[in-house]
Formats: sequence, structure tokens, C-alpha cells
Amino acid sequence: MTTKYPYLRQDFLASIVVFLVAVPLCVGVAVASGVPAELGLVTGIVGGLVTGFLPGSSLQVSGPAAGLTVLVFEAVSEFGVGTLGVIVLMAGLFQLAMGFFRIGRWFRAISVSVVEGMLCGIGLVIIAGQIYAAAGLKAPQTGIGKIAGLPGAFADALGSGEALASLAIGAGTIAVIVLWKRLPKAVRSVPGALAAVVLATLATLAFGLPVATVEVEGLFGVVQVPGADAFGELASPAVWGTIVAFTLIASAESLFSAAAVDRLHDGPRTQYDKEMVAQGVGNTVCGLLGALPMTAVIVRSSANVAAGARTKASRVLHGAWLLLFAAALPSALALVPIPALAGILVHAGWKLIPFRQITALWRGHKGEALILVATAVSIVAVNMFEGVLIGLALSVAKTAWEASHLKTEIVDKGAGPVQVHLTGNATFLRLPKILDSLEALPQDRPVELDLSGLHHLDHACRTALENWAERHSSAGTEPVRVTTAA
Repeated sequence: MTTKYPYLRQDFLASIVVFLVAVPLCVGVAVASGVPAELGLVTGIVGGLVTGFLPGSSLQVSGPAAGLTVLVFEAVSEFGVGTLGVIVLMAGLFQLAMGFFRIGRWFRAISVSVVEGMLCGIGLVIIAGQIYAAAGLKAPQTGIGKIAGLPGAFADALGSGEALASLAIGAGTIAVIVLWKRLPKAVRSVPGALAAVVLATLATLAFGLPVATVEVEGLFGVVQVPGADAFGELASPAVWGTIVAFTLIASAESLFSAAAVDRLHDGPRTQYDKEMVAQGVGNTVCGLLGALPMTAVIVRSSANVAAGARTKASRVLHGAWLLLFAAALPSALALVPIPALAGILVHAGWKLIPFRQITALWRGHKGEALILVATAVSIVAVNMFEGVLIGLALSVAKTAWEASHLKTEIVDKGAGPVQVHLTGNATFLRLPKILDSLEALPQDRPVELDLSGLHHLDHACRTALENWAERHSSAGTEPVRVTTAA
């Protein structure tokens, strides 16, 4: 058995950790989306048992899409829960088409600083949000709100015995995870997160602590295959707009997450087109079951890597545990304290913040460090998808600026024509500087403009130089003499 499946033990233990992390995420995303909590678990099960089997990113774990929460809530409010399945189904089919047409590979071009910024921003939002969960308090909806509200949350917790007991369980969970690495190797063979949850559960039961536990009912009553009425909604243009939004955001989040997960381990790299197909298959199944849309989830994925997973068996098994406990043994989940799960997520969020990378980038590449910070701040202030787009835009702008190196040399010997030599790349980004130099030349002197040293001259610069030469020639005694590369 160990010869055929050499990493079965590591994957088995990691799957339990991922399962414990997945439960509150599945339930929380569903509630925030305005649908029954069990629908989030259905999506998590499909992410493990369906998407988990498919090739793409071996250690990435999929589940309900936190980044689509607002869109799902709006879609359910406008079209109803029944139509949600059709929307998710069509989004999955579009993802399949994108994968087959090999569009996924383009996501490999994402900048490393943007990926690190994404991890940092998500880590900060997770930490801030889960502190509220650890104290048994309701978290604000926005990332900024979560962080800004922390002082008030701590003040409220200090005045409540139940909140303090809940915080103690969460803090104890984090302490066990951190200290677990210092124990003997034989003990450390059990993941620290798993041991922490077991100890937190035992402590809660032994001392009768007043802390919230996981609440899940049966799954089968909420599964609803879309009917003819739901498919009839496809006649509405608004529904198609929602489908396109679901497709683009779910695909981007999944493949951005894949790029981030690849930074966390040394195993096989993501095959982006296959991962797109895997996500499409998963969303197609979710749509047929009337469940929530799915994306790859960086929180589960990072917990999977940190717990020692080596193959995709861990994510498949995590789906099996979700199915077993949510469908057959929901009462067993009711023993697990929510602050213990929050503690796992706080620790996972802390591990996502790339402290060393930020320091190294600042020393050698300050521009990249600023992009990293800007991406993280944007994710906290807005959301993951738009924050990453802002980071990518800044990265492209920085690259364009650096690519437009231009040297302007003016030679004026006091008599004869003034010689102007341009070398490098003349793009619209450098156009103001070029025109400032040319317009400062004396109007009553002939000018020789040498462009032979340019590697690139874009249309905007070419047009501007021609216009300047025409104006200078009409104002001076001789026309501007322009030399270009042969």
C-alpha cells in the first residue's frame, strides 16, 4: 500500500486539516450569499470529489467562491435561488470552452510582486475577519471595516465573559499550532492544526465553555436541479451579464490562486488550461445541483500545503469528509468550536503575509515592493479580484515606463546647426520630456534631429516630432534636418 501510495499518510492527515478549514468557509460564504448554508457544503464537496480528481493544480483546493459573494447575493435577490443553478451551469460551460481554447495559459504572465501582494492582502483580511469569529462577534462586510473595527471589537470582548472564553479557545488553538513544531518528531507527524482542534474541542466539552460550535443540517433537502422556469430566465440580458461576470471573476480568482499556490510548494507546477477545464467541470456540476459557484480557494490551498499534502489525494479526501460529516454525521460537527477553526484561519492568514519577500524587494527593487504593497492595500480596501487588477495595471505601467528608456543629447557648438541625438525607445510616456527639450532650442538656429539611435519610435512620438519639426522650420531660417535609421 505504501509503495503504491507513498504519500497516503501525509495526504490523509492534511485532508482532515483542510476539511476543518473548509467547513466554516463553506457555511460562511453560503450565509453571506443569501442561500442555505448547506449549499456551500455541496459546492465544497464537488470541489473535492469532482474538481479534486481532475488534473491542473495538484495541491490547490476548490470550494465556494468568497470573491463572488456580493454578486451571488445580488443574483439570488434579483432572479431567485432556482435561477442561480442555471447561472453557475452556464458559467461552468464557458470555463470549459476557455480551457479547451487554451486561454488559461495567459495567467502565467502574472507578476511575482502581484502574487505576493495578493497573498498579503488576503492574509490581512483573513486575520482581521477571523478575530471577530474567534470572539463570537459579527465581522463587518468590508476589509477596511474589519480592520478599522478591531479596537472596538476588543473593547466589546473585554466586557463579555463569553467573548473572552471564545477568544481564549482561539488563542489557545494558535498557540498549539505554533508550539507544535517544537515537539518531538514522532508527535509532529500529526498536523498541529488537527491536534489544536481536537484539544480545543476537548477543553470546550470538559469545562463547559459557552462558545459557538458548527451548525449543519442535512444536505439532500437543499439540492435542487434547475427546472424549465429557471432556464427560461436565459432570455433576460441581465442574466447573461451575471453569467459573464461569474465566469470572468471565478476564472481569474482560480488561476491567480494557482499562481500563488505554486509559490508555496516545490511540487509540480500548475497546468493552467487543464485547471480551467477542472474549474469548468466543477461549476457545471454545481450548477446542475443548484449550488453556489466554485473557485480555487487560497485559504484552503495554503492550509493544504502547510499541513504537508503531497498529491491531489488530500483534496479529494477533504471532499469525502465533507460529504460524510455533513450528510451522515452533522451532529459530530456540532462538537467543533468555531473559535478553534477561526484560530486555524488566523494562523493560515499570518503565513500568507510575505514578510521576507517584502524586505528583499524593498532592498533591491523598490518599485516591485510598492506594487506588492499597493496590491495588498487594494485587496483590503476593495476585494481580491479588483485588487489584483489594480496590481496588474501598476505592474504593466511600471514595465512600460522602464521599457521606454530614452537619452536626449544636445550638441551646440555655438555656430552652425544645433544637433539633437535621441537614443533608446521613444514612447508616449517620454513625449513630454522630449518636447520640453526640443521646444527649449533657439528658434533662429538650424536643427539637425538624429533619430538613427532609436530602437523604437511609437506613433504618438513620430507624429509629435513631425509637428514640432514643421513648426520650428516655419519659425526658423532653415528646415529641420531629420536623420533616421537606414
